[in-house]
Amino acid sequence: MKSPLHSVHAPQPIGPYTQAMRAGDFVFISGQIAIDPANGKLVGADAGEQAAQALKNIRAILTAAGLGFAEVVKTTIFLKSMDDFAKVNAVYEEHFDKDPPARSTVAVAALPMNAMVEIEVIAMRRPGGAG
Repeated sequence: MKSPLHSVHAPQPIGPYTQAMRAGDFVFISGQIAIDPANGKLVGADAGEQAAQALKNIRAILTAAGLGFAEVVKTTIFLKSMDDFAKVNAVYEEHFDKDPPARSTVAVAALPMNAMVEIEVIAMRRPGGAG
């Protein structure tokens, strides 16, 4: 069975999708860009700042699911430019310092709202744990 998840502390979807979907022990979080949930506007002067806001949005959704970054098993990062790889990695590793999840990083031609970074995650409830 699947069920949608929602956090008021993360931006509202800008298209026909949910912030996240729980399916069994897994939580699939839709790609997050650097939208400030308070005003719906894109924030961040560079890819590092945008990655920080995207991860803040992800944290809010994980929290709504009763999870944290420790339960993330897979991420996908979409970059408008691979020149931003190191800058995004520096921000990313602040959130995934121990046993980081599996990850893919992909260069794309464009992202919604002309964002530089989009990050999606898959998290999993620990057996007998929260969430």
